[in-house]
Amino acid sequence: NHLLWNYKLNLTTDPKFESVAREVCKSTIAEIKECADEPVGKGFLVSCLVDHRGNITEYQCHQYITKMTAIIFSDYRLICGFMDDCKADINLLKCGSIRPGEKDAHSQGEVVACLEKGLVKEAEETDPRIQVSDQCKKAILRVAELSSDDFHLDRHLYFACRDDRERFCENTQAGEGRVYKCLFNHKFEESMSEKCRDALTTRQKLIAQDYKVSYSLAKSCKSDLKKYRCNVENLPRSREARLSYLLMCLESAVHRGRQVSSECQGEMLDYRRMLMEDFSLSPEIILSCRGEIEHHCSGLHRKGRTLHCLMKVVRGEKGNVGLNCQQALQTLIQETDPGADYRIDRALNEACESVIQTACKHIRSGDPMILSCLMEHLYTEKMVEDCEHRLLELQYFISRDWKLDTVLYRKCQGDASRLCHTHGWNETSELMPPGAVFSCLYRHAYRTEEQGRRLSRECRAEVQRILHQRAMDVKLDPALQDKCMIDLGKWCSEKTETGQELECLQDHLDDLVSDCRDIVGNLTELESEDIQIEALLMRACEPIIQTFCHEVADNQIDSGDLMECLIQNKHQKEMNEKCAIGVTHFQLVQMKDFRFSYKFKMACKEDVLKLCPNIKKKVDVVICLSTTVRNDTLQDAKEHRVSLKCRKQLRVEELEMTEDIRLEPELYEACKSDIKNYCQNVPYGNAQIIECLKEIKKQLSTRCHQKVFKLQETEMMDPELDYTLMRVCKQMIKRFCPEADSKNMLQCLKQNKNSEVMDPKCKQMITKRQITQNTDYRLNPVLRKACKADIPKFCQNILNRAKDDTELEGQVISCLKLKYADQRLSPDCEDQIRVIIQESALDYRLDPQLQMHCSDEISSLCAEEAAAQEQTGQVEECLKVNLLKIKTEMCKKNYILSVITVGICVLFLIGLMCGRITKRVTRELKDR
Repeated sequence: NHLLWNYKLNLTTDPKFESVAREVCKSTIAEIKECADEPVGKGFLVSCLVDHRGNITEYQCHQYITKMTAIIFSDYRLICGFMDDCKADINLLKCGSIRPGEKDAHSQGEVVACLEKGLVKEAEETDPRIQVSDQCKKAILRVAELSSDDFHLDRHLYFACRDDRERFCENTQAGEGRVYKCLFNHKFEESMSEKCRDALTTRQKLIAQDYKVSYSLAKSCKSDLKKYRCNVENLPRSREARLSYLLMCLESAVHRGRQVSSECQGEMLDYRRMLMEDFSLSPEIILSCRGEIEHHCSGLHRKGRTLHCLMKVVRGEKGNVGLNCQQALQTLIQETDPGADYRIDRALNEACESVIQTACKHIRSGDPMILSCLMEHLYTEKMVEDCEHRLLELQYFISRDWKLDTVLYRKCQGDASRLCHTHGWNETSELMPPGAVFSCLYRHAYRTEEQGRRLSRECRAEVQRILHQRAMDVKLDPALQDKCMIDLGKWCSEKTETGQELECLQDHLDDLVSDCRDIVGNLTELESEDIQIEALLMRACEPIIQTFCHEVADNQIDSGDLMECLIQNKHQKEMNEKCAIGVTHFQLVQMKDFRFSYKFKMACKEDVLKLCPNIKKKVDVVICLSTTVRNDTLQDAKEHRVSLKCRKQLRVEELEMTEDIRLEPELYEACKSDIKNYCQNVPYGNAQIIECLKEIKKQLSTRCHQKVFKLQETEMMDPELDYTLMRVCKQMIKRFCPEADSKNMLQCLKQNKNSEVMDPKCKQMITKRQITQNTDYRLNPVLRKACKADIPKFCQNILNRAKDDTELEGQVISCLKLKYADQRLSPDCEDQIRVIIQESALDYRLDPQLQMHCSDEISSLCAEEAAAQEQTGQVEECLKVNLLKIKTEMCKKNYILSVITVGICVLFLIGLMCGRITKRVTRELKDR
């Protein structure tokens, strides 16, 4: 062995053997200046030719140098300068003591392997106990680089992987790093030996420290590296040689639209996948995330599962993670750039393969839009659980750096540079927090031309796409998660289902800390302009959109039209429960701030600033503006203070609010306990709760009773705000009152109530409203106007005893009836009272005093008549027959008053008829 070793040493250093190299490689040496300048007899010539063997075209020289290379790499002591550079380190790391006394010549490869392990171990420790000298580091990396062409030259790896090479790479020809690449691709196969896997990992770690250790990568990307100045000479070698620096530099060129050769891009893809597949190849991950890996992710070292486990921890699903670890992960994601090609992320690729094959098969493999397609199918029946988790884990990091969404970056880099002062793809700024650039982009995306510069159409479409995807999970919005972390824990810890966290934050908007409230408020305001951001709501509402709202849904610019259409069709039979709940939730959120109703905000913002300053809540703004409109109308103002466009939108908002009591917060708060006591099983929609409260008004608490009375007063003045009346009588209004003013709608319906073609349900609703009107003159605007002089003149004592916002139980109308009997009313008032007398003669319920004082008598003496569906005076006739049986004095008194006023009314009608007959007879006699 010793004689052989001396012989091999002479081959590289003896002048006789060196002269052979000079003769065989004469023309090659002349071409390679560095080798021509090497001194004679020092052993440097052969090493120099080995270094440049990739450029040797002369066949005999190439063959000679190949043999010499094999000889040199069989023993570390034969490598020129290696012994001098690493002797101290070999002793320090005790690498020379491997296999002591063993006569195996191949054992010398273990020395280099030991030094390589020491080198990579040092990079993975915060404060390494033993450090390899800089000279030896260069020598180790140089040896690894020289052995990158042929795996036979890495003696340790060659012997560790001989069997595996036969098993996995039997048909792979040696040379140009092909066997290395093949073995790397099979590293995590179950049948791969641990010894070989360990050697391959060490080799990959060396590549991570110096890209030249990969022959194929260095060769394929040589011209591109030079072209885009990715290996600038004045940069420290440790930085310029790092694989991560190389990848980010070349990726930056690709993202800027520059041409990088397909061979180089293919190599980049392989090594980006390699970094994602094995976390241990990134020293920063080991240094920063060691504790998290041991605590949360032990035993998950293969196929990228460790990285995804760490991503899951960062998302907050398994515990807390340090800031350094989070930054290391973010850096690795930028280096590997899986957003550009999902196949880089093997864990994601395997988990989502079936989803891609079914939902995204129309997109070519490797296209960046695959990730977007997967996001679009998140929480659909095509998505599988494992894919969902891996996708959200990756998207969490992509969402924190807008550059990692390849399509977004490509379409928006010009706008971002122009409007948001961004840096290059591989440059960062500590002054710009995560998500700041995207926040800037979406602020400009929804600006009008009057508001200033806007994004290009292509960029705006991408911003909308991202917003639609982020709305599915609050953790995909960096600013939201950062500012709302405390509030999420405080208010929404139990809201774990899809989309519930954001809804919860919106529900607790007034309770949130200032920064969180601003973020949630801005997002909600954005949703009001483009409700399609709410992807989950849009999915739930797809049937109703396709049937009723497809025209507005197809518009590129939403401007609140789609949500308005959904609200208008909320009670269609095609509406499903999820969609209805989502639409109602959005309506309720809108009540918290008028800015959350985009169309209302745009139509009325100037009016609000002028007439309702410092008012924020939408319901208060609506009340403020509608009060102004009403006052201007009552006073016949020459010019309305509220603009026409605002008045139109204000009407839409007023009508929408009548559909659900929760959209009128003051009324809802006042009646919460009553709803629980009396209307617990009644649905909120279609104004059913409001109708329930109206029907049991006398049983309500004082505050609720007052609010309901106030509501009824408003509805009677403007029947279009009576949601139930307008819904039940919709067709009858079209038939009988198509041109009637909204203020006169109920009056028109009352006039046509007894028509043969009147819908029975509508007729019943009209009667209900008549009964309500007769309980208090203030609920009958026509009577109130006609008798405005008569009421204070004749019934002042009743008014003096009355309380605001509570019914007078028909006392004023009874008072006016007495004066009608005395024929003391003004003509207009007399006409209105006569109509009431005529109607109440046929239906006792329209006479509140009679109904109140005779309730016992009616239930005992006239129960059958009272139960009749059609009231045609049977109860009054029954009371007349049983007059002597009536014991209650007030009942008897009110019944007699009713009979007297009806009699006078009949006499009036007879007189009127007789007068008409007399006139007609006189005219006929005259004609004869």
